[in-house]
Amino acid sequence: MIYADNAATTKISDAAKQEALSCMENFWGNPSSLHTPGQKAAEKLFWARQTIAKAIGAEAREIYFTSGGSESDNWAIRAMALAGAKKGKRHIVSTAIEHHAVLHTLKRLEQEGFSITLVPVQQDGIVRTADVASAIREDTALVTVMTANNEIGAIQPIGEIGGICREKKIPLHTDAVQAVGHIPVNVNEMHVDLLSMSAHKFHGPRGVGVLYARRGLPLSNLIDGGAQERGKRAGTENLPAIAGMATALEEACRNMAENAQKEIALRDHLIEGLSEIPHSALNGDKENRLPGNVNFCFEGIEGESLLLLLDAKGIAASSGSACTSGSLDPSHVLLAIGRPHEVAHGSLRLTLSAENTMEDVEEIIGAVKEAVAYLRSMSPVWKALEKGEKEYVIQ
Repeated sequence: MIYADNAATTKISDAAKQEALSCMENFWGNPSSLHTPGQKAAEKLFWARQTIAKAIGAEAREIYFTSGGSESDNWAIRAMALAGAKKGKRHIVSTAIEHHAVLHTLKRLEQEGFSITLVPVQQDGIVRTADVASAIREDTALVTVMTANNEIGAIQPIGEIGGICREKKIPLHTDAVQAVGHIPVNVNEMHVDLLSMSAHKFHGPRGVGVLYARRGLPLSNLIDGGAQERGKRAGTENLPAIAGMATALEEACRNMAENAQKEIALRDHLIEGLSEIPHSALNGDKENRLPGNVNFCFEGIEGESLLLLLDAKGIAASSGSACTSGSLDPSHVLLAIGRPHEVAHGSLRLTLSAENTMEDVEEIIGAVKEAVAYLRSMSPVWKALEKGEKEYVIQ
C-alpha cells in the first residue's frame, strides 16, 4: 500500500512509539503524587512540556496538554470569546477556509449572540492581510486564522496578521495542526497568542495535542476538578501519549529541513505529472504550500469513485478533510477559492511524507491517470463536454 494521506494522520514514528512504551513501563506513577514514582512521572511530564515549548519558541508554562487539535481550537476560541464578552466585545474574525473545528465553534458562538466575520480568500487559497485588517472592529474579541490549510496546503501570512493584531491589542489564535513539525513555527516571530497542534499530524500518537496560550491571557477553565494543567484542564495526564508527542515533535523539528526538501521534490513531480491530465487543475498556490500537499480537481468525475479505484490499486488518498469524509457536500475550501460545485466534487488530496519515494509518486501518477480516464469513459457529464453540449470549466 502506498500511503498518501498524511494530512489525515501520520504513522507513529519508532522513536515516539518507544518513548510511549517506556513511559508505560517506567513512568507509570501519577504525576500529581508526592511519592517517588509520582515525582519521577512529574519530571518526565515537565520534560515533555519543555521540549514542546522549545519547538515553537514558547515557555513551558504556556503549554497546555489536550486531546488534540479540535479540543485546542474549541478551548482557545471559547475562552477568548468569554473574555471578550466580559468587556462588551462579541465579534470574531476568521476565514472561510478554516477547519470545521474552528468553523463549527464559531457557528455555535453565533447562535449565542456573537458576530462572526469570515474573510474570503483569493483563488490561490491565501487570505490577504489587508482584508483581515479591514474586518477588525472596535468590538473584535479575537482573530483566528489557520497557519496552513488542511485541504489545499496554502500557507497563510500569519506573521503579518499577527503584527496587525498585536498593534490593535487583539489576541490571535492560529490552528497550526497541519503546520507544526512540517514548516518553521515560532509563536513570537508570528506574533501568535494562542496556537493549536495535534501529535498525530507529525508522527506522534493519536488523541493528544497542545494548546499554547501566551502567559497573561485570560484562559478560562476547560475542565474543573484537579490542579492539572495549572487548574485549567483537570484530569490525570496521559503521560505516555504526551511523551510520545514530545519525542515526535523533537524528531520532526530536527529533520524538518531535510524532510521538506525531499517532500517538495516529490510534491512538485507529482503536480507536474497530474497536470498532464486534460481539464485538471491544482488547488492552492503552487509554491506557497505545505511541502507534501497536492490537491487537484478533475472535471467530469466524482472524487469518491476516484478514491475507491485508487484504494483498489493500493493507494491511500482522500478527497479533502478526514473530518468530513462522510459528507456528500463539496469541500467548503474549494468553493471558497472559486471552484464550482460540479468541479469541487471531483477533487483529490494526496499528502506525502518523507517515507514516500519517487517510485511511489510515479505509481500514483499512472494510477490516477488510468482511474480518471476510466471514470470519464462512463460519465454522461464528460460525454456532454466532449460533444460540446456543455462548456468545460477547467480549460
